[in-house]
Amino acid sequence: MESIHLVSSPDSPEFNHLTRALTHSSVIGLDAEWKPIRTHQSTFPTVSLLQIACQLPGDDDDDSSVESPVFLIDLASIPLQSIYQLIRDAFVSPNILKLGFRFKQDLVYLSSTFCAHDCEPGFDRVEPFLDITSIYINLQPKQPGRRLSKQTKSLATICQEVLGIPLSKELQCSDWSQRPLTEEQMQYAAVDAYCLIHILEVFKSKAVTEGNSVESTTGLQLYHLDLGLKQIFDTQQNSNKMCGIKFGEALEMVQAIPPDFCKTVPISDEEVTALPPDQANRMDYVLSQIVRKYGDKILLSESDRKPKISRKKAKKSSGRVANTRSPTEGGEEWQGPPPWDATSGGDGCPKFLCDVMVEGLAKHLRCVGIDAAVPYSKKPESRDLIEQACKEKRVLLTRDAKLLRHDYLLKNQIYRVKSLLKNDQLVEVIETFQLEISEDQLMSRCTKCNGKFIQKPLTTEEAVEAAKGFQVIPNCLFNKNLEFWQCMDCKQLYWEWRELNTAMLCKSLSMSAS
Repeated sequence: MESIHLVSSPDSPEFNHLTRALTHSSVIGLDAEWKPIRTHQSTFPTVSLLQIACQLPGDDDDDSSVESPVFLIDLASIPLQSIYQLIRDAFVSPNILKLGFRFKQDLVYLSSTFCAHDCEPGFDRVEPFLDITSIYINLQPKQPGRRLSKQTKSLATICQEVLGIPLSKELQCSDWSQRPLTEEQMQYAAVDAYCLIHILEVFKSKAVTEGNSVESTTGLQLYHLDLGLKQIFDTQQNSNKMCGIKFGEALEMVQAIPPDFCKTVPISDEEVTALPPDQANRMDYVLSQIVRKYGDKILLSESDRKPKISRKKAKKSSGRVANTRSPTEGGEEWQGPPPWDATSGGDGCPKFLCDVMVEGLAKHLRCVGIDAAVPYSKKPESRDLIEQACKEKRVLLTRDAKLLRHDYLLKNQIYRVKSLLKNDQLVEVIETFQLEISEDQLMSRCTKCNGKFIQKPLTTEEAVEAAKGFQVIPNCLFNKNLEFWQCMDCKQLYWEWRELNTAMLCKSLSMSAS
């Protein structure tokens, strides 16, 4: 049974459980959280939370009883000297494969945090290590003559493509130094480490079925290979969850987590003793071959331990008079009227342009029926944003204070969003622009492309015909009396999500407003 354990004291049962788990696990997933830094500083941020997901083997008589607990080590509460040696040993143990996603930065901050509490010399390496990005690349089908894209995917994208689940990153920039942690923060932190192990399991399955390990795996049997979250979609008894997952993908507002993931399990108070090396942390054959072929390591140099301070030189004056207003002047508070205002010749329909910093807000606005576009390109220049906003008569929404320098060009068409979380941002925009949201507007726009839906729903037969060669409708939906809705622009199909998500949005808006 998967469970989350908050480790905040060396005298707690959770600490003993962590010690036992690190002694018995051959694979662990690593992640860390810290309070975001808004300005350039001469010191590294202090890590507030270290997440370690373990995979404990089942009993000898029951190979199916694999446990995957996730430990949240509260570095703001526990004495760091009490946990330092245990973590350091796990980081360098040759019998434990460490998984992470761009974990070098996390390691730098971790080392700095521990050194600040007299835990010298901190952490200088993690070995053997395997980055999830490397696993993702090797999971891609090899096509002769075609090079794989070198563009780095986000962890959320990798989870979506490999496990088939959306991974919400809404709490990534929350204040991790605040105590106590909220249930949502704990769940978010646990999932980030938990998913790493299950991505590896998919890779192990491929190594067995396709013979991708260093030595031939012909004849090997993996008596228990838990595909984890991906398995939710493949089992018949869980087919009813398909609808929920699908509209969760469309809105990116629902985290797909097993129902029992956050349950707390009883922990024994008895002390844990380490097993002899020949009995603990034993890798199976497939895992050892993966380590041999793909295993890597993270090594920190002296230059890594010093914060890099920006030394950009001021640009020489070109003789032109620059806009000398502070980025926080003007544009910070909305002053209107908006370009769609009827008194200014507009059509009365609110329209927004969300830059890359608030792109997730665009999907939330679409969910309540508001026209919300995104930039034409993935890395637009300021002038591109200004041109698009003026051409389409939209208000530009951003969190980039530098863009406010151009508000004199946009003529009251730019607004800086203050809230961090998407739900809060949605409420802020609705209140600031005094938008009237009616129930028939909810879920009336495609969250993928901003297009509008067809006027009436499709039957199952009509949806199957419309989806041919474009989208797969799961077989489990055929025997249900569902309504299907299709975007008139991108032709994306949605099903059984209108009423449910209407209720979700109304609840979300009312909670945020209160």
